Amino acid sequence: MYFKKIFIFPVEYDKFREIKMVAFGKKLKERQIQEWQGYYINYKLMKKKVKQHANQIEAGALDRQQVLKDFSWMLDNQIEKIVLFILEQQGLLASRIAQLNEQQDFLQEHPDTLKISELREAYRAVGLDLLKLLHFVEMNAIGLRKILKKFDKRFGYRFTDYYVKTRANHPYSQLQQVFKHVGLGAVIGAISRNLAKLQDRHGSYLSIYDHPALPLQDPVVDSIKSAVDRLTHSTNFLHFLGQHVFIMQEELPTTAEEHIDDQRYHFMSLLLNLANTFLYMVNTYVIVPTADDYSMSLGAAATVCGIVIGAMAIAQIFSSVYFSAWSNKSYFRPLVFSSIVLFMGNVMYALAYDLNSLAILLIGRLLCGFGSARAVNRRYISDCAPVKIRMQASAGFVSASAFGVACGPALAGLLQTKFRIYNITFNQDTLPGWVMALAWFFYLIWLWISFREPAHEAVVINITEEANADWNLMSCPWMTVGNDNLEKGLAQPLLLPTAKNEQNEEDDRECDENEEASEESRRPANSLASAYRLLTPSIKVQLLIYFMLKYAMEILLSESSVITTYYFGWTTSRVSIFLACLGLTVLPVNFVVGSYISNIFEDRQILVASEIMVLLGILLSFHIFIPYSVPQYVSSGLIMFVSAEVLEGVNLSLLSRVMSFRLSHGTYNGGLLSTEAGTLARVVADGTITLAGYLGESKLLNATLLPSLLICVASIIATCSTYNSLY
Repeated sequence: MYFKKIFIFPVEYDKFREIKMVAFGKKLKERQIQEWQGYYINYKLMKKKVKQHANQIEAGALDRQQVLKDFSWMLDNQIEKIVLFILEQQGLLASRIAQLNEQQDFLQEHPDTLKISELREAYRAVGLDLLKLLHFVEMNAIGLRKILKKFDKRFGYRFTDYYVKTRANHPYSQLQQVFKHVGLGAVIGAISRNLAKLQDRHGSYLSIYDHPALPLQDPVVDSIKSAVDRLTHSTNFLHFLGQHVFIMQEELPTTAEEHIDDQRYHFMSLLLNLANTFLYMVNTYVIVPTADDYSMSLGAAATVCGIVIGAMAIAQIFSSVYFSAWSNKSYFRPLVFSSIVLFMGNVMYALAYDLNSLAILLIGRLLCGFGSARAVNRRYISDCAPVKIRMQASAGFVSASAFGVACGPALAGLLQTKFRIYNITFNQDTLPGWVMALAWFFYLIWLWISFREPAHEAVVINITEEANADWNLMSCPWMTVGNDNLEKGLAQPLLLPTAKNEQNEEDDRECDENEEASEESRRPANSLASAYRLLTPSIKVQLLIYFMLKYAMEILLSESSVITTYYFGWTTSRVSIFLACLGLTVLPVNFVVGSYISNIFEDRQILVASEIMVLLGILLSFHIFIPYSVPQYVSSGLIMFVSAEVLEGVNLSLLSRVMSFRLSHGTYNGGLLSTEAGTLARVVADGTITLAGYLGESKLLNATLLPSLLICVASIIATCSTYNSLY
């Protein structure tokens, strides 16, 4: 046993993370199962072929159609090699299970406690080998996605669409074997069923079919299920919810990252980040039910509420970039600054009533927007939450946001009172500002006392050979199960590192010199312009979808008070209840989609269906029939809001899949781009409300819904044009 030391200094930390994001070919080689090396995708050869084809096209030796056919033929051969090996291994596993089933039939007639225990361990041994096979499939699936993405980058983003369209839906598709592990489900089911029958029951045979709620989960089955979830993008509630945060996970993380995360993690600091998220969302939506009334009390039109609500989003467009850059150096200081600015902004918002100044009102809301630290909150989870709890932390971030969206309007509904203290008015318009100012004041005290800045000094990590082997089994929580047979099975790591030699190292360096090893390709984007240049058409379409759903939601929420007052005469309390109920649908809807729907349909299928449902909600919202009824407004709004929530989860999931890993870290990361797209949508939507107000309140509804309709139709058309690249 020996120790390796990894020194990571403050300035070098981001560089360390940048380097680990690339060199997939080297990681693939290191993580291959030694005895199966010849059956993996030849990633290095494929990369060389991409480079060769690029040079041939530039020299005029080949045209694009020839390159397309030649590379398709090569990829077909690689996939066939992988698939035939998978089928061979499936057959071996099935044969072993059949033999064990014969032993189980005998034991059913002649029960023997010792032999039942041995049989259970034999099934677990098959499960371990199945886990190896699933990892083999996963590694090759990642390799195929990466080489398709690399080819698209060099040749105009056309190949993936062509290849997937012609291969994925063909009756003899081999591509489905890799991406959908066709056939392995039967092996997984057989192991799960038989382990359930034998799980510590000593002859009392039970069935997963007769008892679906049976707590049968053997540790091996848990690990297999996790591997299948990663391979198929099948999710559970927490994973689906966590996708909303758009934290791009490294596909092949390193041991060093896990140790760094453990040292930087502090539960109370994470909780403070979530509290910041919750309070900010409350702050955003607490004024929505009363913004129109506040505007009129200051002599403005009711539709000026669009500017009042949108001022926060306008400032957030600029503050997000600043906070994202600031979080490269610190988390504590930007959170303190955020709290102080939000405190001041809410005080100004509340004082605008007695000062009778619309300008003070808008400045207060702008200050609140400048205090948006959501980029810091997201970055803290990405950098400081350990890999093992990062998805839970991401789900917590979304839950805090959703709870804030619901609590904001609900809080406004409770503040229906009026009194004066020292010539300062406290009423339904000003109380949201005073209450939020007080909340940020107490939060600032809590932050100052409890937050712990993650260490930025040099980090020394000791990693043993055993630790490296354990990391290779990172998805196997059953490794600690205390039985002799399992421990013997774990004595040999599933993923044995390939022996290195000088010739291979030289080949790797030669292969990577113009690709992943170049300094430029390791560097994250250093400006919005450079980040934009990394966007493929698939990414642009997903950002358009994100813009569309945020636009539609903002139109619905921001004009709700004006629309319901004009058509139905609703009071502030009724508007608050309606908006709070919309916010409360977020978690239940995500639970249904994450736990059930996403396990049945592909993300891209859910994406298109959700867009169509948003379109349906918009169409139903138009005021065509007279009179405009409450059931029509409520039902259409509910369809639009719920569909947009579902759409957000799958949209960000697909966005992370097609996004370049150069956008994983740094100031101008994928999370910032999505935030900017969503924030810009809110600004445009709120501006639309104010501009449409000049047409009169009677035309406000249709005038604001028309742009939503056009953007939604455009996003559906764009989605169809890039559908096959979302694979």
